[in-house]
Amino acid sequence: MFYLLAILIPLILGALTPIWKFEKGKARVVYVLTSLGLTAVSAGLGLASGEDFLLARLGGVTLLLGADGLSCFFASLILLAWILTAIFTFRYIAHTGGDDRFFAFLLLTLGGLLGVCFARNMVTLYLFFACATLFSMPLVLHEGTKESIAAALKYLFYSVGGAFLGLLGVFAVYHYSTDHEFVPGGTLDVSALGDGKNLFLVMIFLAVIGFATKAGMFPMHAWLPTAHPVAPASASAVLSGVITKAGVIAVIRLVYYTVGIEFLKGTWVQTTWIILALVTVFMGSMMAYHEKLLKKRLAYSTVSNLSYILAGLFTLTPEGLLGALLHVAAHLTAKTALFLTAGAIIYKTGKTKVDELTGIGKEMPAAMWGFTFASLSLVGIPPMAGFISKWHLASAALGAELGVLGVMIPVILLVSALLTAGYLLPIVIHGFFPGKDYDYSRPKTEAPASMTAPILILAALALGFGLAASPLVSFLASAVTSAF
Repeated sequence: MFYLLAILIPLILGALTPIWKFEKGKARVVYVLTSLGLTAVSAGLGLASGEDFLLARLGGVTLLLGADGLSCFFASLILLAWILTAIFTFRYIAHTGGDDRFFAFLLLTLGGLLGVCFARNMVTLYLFFACATLFSMPLVLHEGTKESIAAALKYLFYSVGGAFLGLLGVFAVYHYSTDHEFVPGGTLDVSALGDGKNLFLVMIFLAVIGFATKAGMFPMHAWLPTAHPVAPASASAVLSGVITKAGVIAVIRLVYYTVGIEFLKGTWVQTTWIILALVTVFMGSMMAYHEKLLKKRLAYSTVSNLSYILAGLFTLTPEGLLGALLHVAAHLTAKTALFLTAGAIIYKTGKTKVDELTGIGKEMPAAMWGFTFASLSLVGIPPMAGFISKWHLASAALGAELGVLGVMIPVILLVSALLTAGYLLPIVIHGFFPGKDYDYSRPKTEAPASMTAPILILAALALGFGLAASPLVSFLASAVTSAF
């Protein structure tokens, strides 16, 4: 029952947000934080109970909610990022207007994402996956400009196309599964495939491409760099750092808990997935390196980093799954912090281009220190969280018996790390060391504490997940072991 409450509370209170028409900002703050607090408590009680909840029976289809270690991991990260982003947004969104509408869809999207986390079969997951997509689209078109509307429509078209491909896989596994709930190792009845094995492989291949659209994998990646520059920074933060993880959850549940890795290992499907992921990693890094708009540079970085995660998943090994989950934590904390910093810079200075940020570390030192630590994590500098995750991803690839691809994965990851250093660290260097031509008499223009604090907390977590990696690795190792 608590799982349902965790989903319904943000859905209902989000839908009611525009009705109240808050005249005072403090009332809105209390309303949103209370909504998030009740959601977090309900999710925690649900995770503590560990009992499944039957949502509905629709003919022969069962909608079922429940949780395992994977659900706990993703739900905790999502709620953490959501609360911090909401705190940042209270001040930030005031300069764009439409506060109530923005927070309404922010809460609605959270309900959809928690539904994805707590789904116990592919049909339930698909239902909430679609809800999260529809509710998040208005976050992109929030400012109502011609560019934002076009970007939102592109996001919707790509998402609908990806969801259609994902639905093919849902139909396929539902027909050929011995159990319609998620089971470690999969539920596929291989004997029932008969001569249709190749067709089934094609359908699963397309389904993963469809779900990975949300994670920005080539060739379904183009929506991401289009949506971020025109969306409010808070929307970009949750789109990049959090909502993209819905695609990761869907891929994990389909591949590891429904189809099963033994059926996919060594097939052309696995090989092609890995190749597409590596192409995305390299392409995203190169595009980010050459991009001049800060938010668009960060968007291309997300395209690259999400495929780090997918490449780890596609090794179909425990170490690969562990590395992928570790990079989920590393990327969520770092990229959310980076986009919030971009928002703080826009809020205080109106600057959007990388070339304009010379000396920004002197003007906004607190926010830029958060940006610095988040950047170091994405590059993979020890002891940051990004280093730990990349180490496990490289180890997984080398030990997965993938032939040339097993070597190519760590090579591409290394090249991408160098490119990441090339497009993030110069911002930090020029920001704190602007040179003799800079006017050092400029006053500090630090963002309000309510905006700076979430950035610093996320950056601290990016460091903390690296310094204290053992507890996180131990927790995830038990979740990974249960998936095989």
